[in-house]
Amino acid sequence: MLPATMSGGRALVVLSGGQDSTTCLHWALRQFDHVEAVTFDYGQRHRVELSAARHIASQAGVRHHLLPINTFAALGGNALTDASITPEAGMRTEGDSQLPNTFVPGRNLIFLTFAAALAWQQRLDHLVVGVAQTDYSGYPDCRDNTLQALERALCLGMDRPIQLHTPLMHLSKADTVRLAMQLGALPALAHSHTCYHGSVPPCGECAACQLRAKGFAEAGVADPLVLRHAGKAEPCLA
Repeated sequence: MLPATMSGGRALVVLSGGQDSTTCLHWALRQFDHVEAVTFDYGQRHRVELSAARHIASQAGVRHHLLPINTFAALGGNALTDASITPEAGMRTEGDSQLPNTFVPGRNLIFLTFAAALAWQQRLDHLVVGVAQTDYSGYPDCRDNTLQALERALCLGMDRPIQLHTPLMHLSKADTVRLAMQLGALPALAHSHTCYHGSVPPCGECAACQLRAKGFAEAGVADPLVLRHAGKAEPCLA
């Protein structure tokens, strides 16, 4: 059963245009009276995600903020911002201690700090982000202990209470698909973007595509993004 709406709550969702953040946007719409979204242009190679986020926010009827951050591209050294590095193929396994080359050091820490600053200006009290430590990409800035520490730092640094919500933190990708179904978010997921190569339709071979496909397969649900590009109807949500 989905939780009741948090009366009076005003929230900002960090919306990348991907599967998880899109699901979180629809989760927030059930939780709060007022919802806005923010997307970061950080020089990512798969820039199709910016248009995906814009479309998904418009479809949901929420105000969409786009903020530029060019420092990550200047730093380079990862496959998401450096064109000379090819994203690793295949999914990682639990316990793999080596970070994938798609890890952008400090990305979520910076994103949430800027998101908190925007929330302060817009008088929004809640931040929602689609991180999950059960996602075996192995990113340390997606872990629960990292986000708990960051929430405290943001409250202290902004000198006001701000609550950080991570509704997918302990969910598997299959569980996230099931949640999206409950929320009626599958039509929005048809316009989301996941592929590390920025391919449209998705390449189906990179780690992000494979992890997404695994989640939909385990949930027993056809991926509406794949169906859309195949020219087929989206799954019935009734």
